[in-house]
Amino acid sequence: MDYQVSEKIQSTFDKTIKNPQIAQAIEMIRGDHAFSMEEHKAFVLCEAPTFCEDERAKLFAQKLTEYGLPDVRIDEDKNVWGIRKGTGNGPVILVEAHMDTVFPFGSVKEVRDENGVMYAPGATDNTRGMTTLLAVLRAMNKAQIRTKGDIIFCGTSREEGMGSLGGMRDFLAHGPKVDASISVDGADTEAITCEATGYRTDEVNFYGIGGHAYTAFGLMANPLHAAARAVAKIADFEVPADPKTTFCVSNFHAGNDAGVHAIVPKATIKFNIRSNDQKLLDELEQRVYKAVQEACDEETARWGKDTITWDSKRFCDVPAGTQDHHAPLVEAAVAAARHFTPEEKQQNIGIRKGGCVNGNMAIGKGVPCVTIGGGERNRCIHSLDEYFPYEGAYALPQEVLTLLCMAVGVDGEIESIF
Repeated sequence: MDYQVSEKIQSTFDKTIKNPQIAQAIEMIRGDHAFSMEEHKAFVLCEAPTFCEDERAKLFAQKLTEYGLPDVRIDEDKNVWGIRKGTGNGPVILVEAHMDTVFPFGSVKEVRDENGVMYAPGATDNTRGMTTLLAVLRAMNKAQIRTKGDIIFCGTSREEGMGSLGGMRDFLAHGPKVDASISVDGADTEAITCEATGYRTDEVNFYGIGGHAYTAFGLMANPLHAAARAVAKIADFEVPADPKTTFCVSNFHAGNDAGVHAIVPKATIKFNIRSNDQKLLDELEQRVYKAVQEACDEETARWGKDTITWDSKRFCDVPAGTQDHHAPLVEAAVAAARHFTPEEKQQNIGIRKGGCVNGNMAIGKGVPCVTIGGGERNRCIHSLDEYFPYEGAYALPQEVLTLLCMAVGVDGEIESIF
């Protein structure tokens, strides 16, 4: 990775890992590994589909309290959080991991261990993010690290799918003000995400009169045909490769088998658009709805009998954005990744271009943030074959702890990088 960490940040990092208490905490995380893996299994077995994180939230709240956080709460947005107070003269840092998985209840039948690998849906994403936060909290308390600023440990709800990063959005809107954010999403140490891929997911409904496929032919326009015209127009869009911009019509619904010989009164499409540039995202949305209107107009004109109308509903709206790749938190994350990533994977360290993670919401609000946890291994994320290797898994909480101490500052020892 051809990336230079500034002398100031590198010096702070070197001082941080040499600090006796922090070095002790780092070693405690290694020694705590077996316990952490058993805790990890318990969280995997506590299923948490998006919008249904209640039981996992209770378990996470219990653990945060057990490990020393006072006044842990599950708020009205179903986020779980507590504050580890500092000495009062440093920044407030949020460290968070989303609690939900993409799998419906009943997907996790068991946790299977084979040759040092855990197999289960959700074994990595994002169970490891949550248990990483717990490992960091235990180690900080055991080593009696006194930070300058406050640290908010938080499990966020509704990150995946239709949740649309909702827990993070709501925490930033309704929770305590934070000066910076560190998101943990995944299980590896190499990748740093500091950009935000914006995306929108909408439903468009096309309406007409509806009637018999034979006797009503030519007497009315067909909403399904209008929807098909719109999809064909969208399919012909051209978009830039950089900034990466994408589109996808992902659902198309109309009619049923009982009415297979009918002109439908309604047809529905759903689409997802994404871009690493907010302006391009906005422009792409305008193009989609221009195509929708043109399709309705064309289908209406084709028959000249009635008018196809449409309406829409938005499910997801996530902002795009970026931040300086040499911002203090980004440089600190790179320094930490270089230290804790094994030599054989050093070539994988890098700053990702774009990202659809909770950090999007922080970037959208101008809050400095990084998301870590990504790496080279696919781990069959979001599939029933998802897996999590135990070996060296303590490196991620070690990395998070070090980065957190640099961000928040350590009383009498280390100045915050902010």
